[in-house]
Amino acid sequence: MLRFLLVVFFCLGVIKSGNAQEITWLSFEQLDDSLKVKPKPVIISFYTDWCLYCKKMDKEVYSKAAVIKEINLHYYAVKFDAETKTPIHFDGKTFHKKSQFHELALLLGAREKQFTPPVILILDSNFVIKSRWFEYLSSDKLLEILKTN
Repeated sequence: MLRFLLVVFFCLGVIKSGNAQEITWLSFEQLDDSLKVKPKPVIISFYTDWCLYCKKMDKEVYSKAAVIKEINLHYYAVKFDAETKTPIHFDGKTFHKKSQFHELALLLGAREKQFTPPVILILDSNFVIKSRWFEYLSSDKLLEILKTN
């Protein structure tokens, strides 16, 4: 009986893990390695702890099954705290926090030399920016963007 229960719990775990419940977020370092092994498009979500629309996207957009599925199947995803103090090693360079915001956030997500979260970037498999969004995106709008890029 114990073996039977163990097999059932193992199978349930395998089935559940096959149906992702959340986005597989990578660090920039993991992204660097992944792009070298298997290039594919990238979505980067820049956020801050004080950004209310960032929290709303976490709760109402990045938690939707259709968004999770689309991102996990077709994109590498990076979620990055724009105010982190941690140095980031990416593409053979080291990036640091230089002001209120991290150098990577300013380099990739600034508009007219200003950074205001949330910022969502879509990049191709060569890490070339295809589109940038400087606003809250609903799950429907984000899905439309993901499917057309």
